[in-house]
Amino acid sequence: MIRKILSLCLLLTSTLAFSQSNLNNASISQGTDPDSAGFFLQKGLVEKQNGRRLESLKNFEKAAKYDAGNKAIVAELASAYLDLRKYNQARESYKQLVAMGDESAANYKQLMTLSFNLKQNDDVILYANKLKQADPSEKINYYIGKVNYDMDNYGDAIKYLNEAGKEDPQNAEIPYMVAHCYADMMNYKLAIPYFQKAIELNPSKPYWIYELGLIYYAMNDDKNSLKYILMAGDKGYTKDNDYFENLGIAYLNVGNLDEGVKILAEILKKKPSDMNILNMVAEAYYYKGKYKEAIEYWDQVLFYDKTAASALYMIGMSYQKSGEKDKGIQLCDKAIEMDPNLAAYKQKKMMAGL
Repeated sequence: MIRKILSLCLLLTSTLAFSQSNLNNASISQGTDPDSAGFFLQKGLVEKQNGRRLESLKNFEKAAKYDAGNKAIVAELASAYLDLRKYNQARESYKQLVAMGDESAANYKQLMTLSFNLKQNDDVILYANKLKQADPSEKINYYIGKVNYDMDNYGDAIKYLNEAGKEDPQNAEIPYMVAHCYADMMNYKLAIPYFQKAIELNPSKPYWIYELGLIYYAMNDDKNSLKYILMAGDKGYTKDNDYFENLGIAYLNVGNLDEGVKILAEILKKKPSDMNILNMVAEAYYYKGKYKEAIEYWDQVLFYDKTAASALYMIGMSYQKSGEKDKGIQLCDKAIEMDPNLAAYKQKKMMAGL
């Protein structure tokens, strides 16, 4: 009797164990079904934990084929795309999360920065404002200011960038962009202090220094123009033909004829028919009273362009200035025959008393 009871108990225990085993097996079977979103999601999470981001992405993408509306899957997809620098796909995934109701500051921030990096300017402004609503402590002024700067909307650019400068006073890019806004509007006086501030914050940008030199040139501040063009060269700005041409002009403008002509003469060795440089050197000599040298350079202009009436006229003026008045007048008259507009120039010279 006792044996029967023991046998019954053993049988009952075995039955219960078998039932529990079936339940466990059923649960595992459901999680290991290779034709389910859950299977690939779990597999992707394991790969992610092991640092195999590309393999994890592949699994998340497979999971999404089974359940594209699963928020957890979409969130993992967005993160994986971002980690692998697949920014367009990441942006679309974060947009999908927002559409699914996940309007968190974190998602809006990702959308703002991704849109910024992908130059989706309208979306930058859209998501920046949504981010600010979701989290008022977030700093969005730089992004909105930069976008407006890129779109040549200088009024709003200056407004937001100045606010961004208060939030991040060590960011040299901010005053540089404000400077450019003013410079592009030809408001050079307001541009200068922002250029100076940008250079003060980051003196390792030779192009910024060079630009400031050109701004001073546009304002006819020849001394500062030369100063900053030279400084740009010392800081590593590429000394190409354009650089040396502007440097030579800067020297001429401050009255350093010898240094200016020396630099421009070197450029003429490479660009012997550059009419602009030939005329500049000739004019520099002319206004320094070195008429023989001026004539030589205007002769070169005529060598390359025999129709250059203005060059012929200035040769005539140079002869008059150097004492050969009759020869000079004949050349000036011949130039006026070639270009009657020069008669007005002659009249101005006569009124000035030569």
